[in-house]
Amino acid sequence: MKIEFIGPASLSVDDGVVYLAKVDGKEVECCFTYEALEDVDPDAVFGNALEHFTKHQLLLLSAAERKLLKGLAHSGKLLINSSDLKLEQ
Repeated sequence: MKIEFIGPASLSVDDGVVYLAKVDGKEVECCFTYEALEDVDPDAVFGNALEHFTKHQLLLLSAAERKLLKGLAHSGKLLINSSDLKLEQ
């Protein structure tokens, strides 16, 4: 399986962040929930979601990659929530 994170990061309608990936040549929207962005660094003051995503991009994208490798994307979308970050901390 070939996974490429191609971006860019953009705000989603639920105040989370969407980041595009290509999985075996097909686009997948990786949707990071607002809660996941908050929980990735609970000690930080949460302000701008895009800035927070950028600060923790490596950690967040590795959580997305784990889910993609397990085949958990459906209909071109992958949801990353707080529970997906537990292994990273």
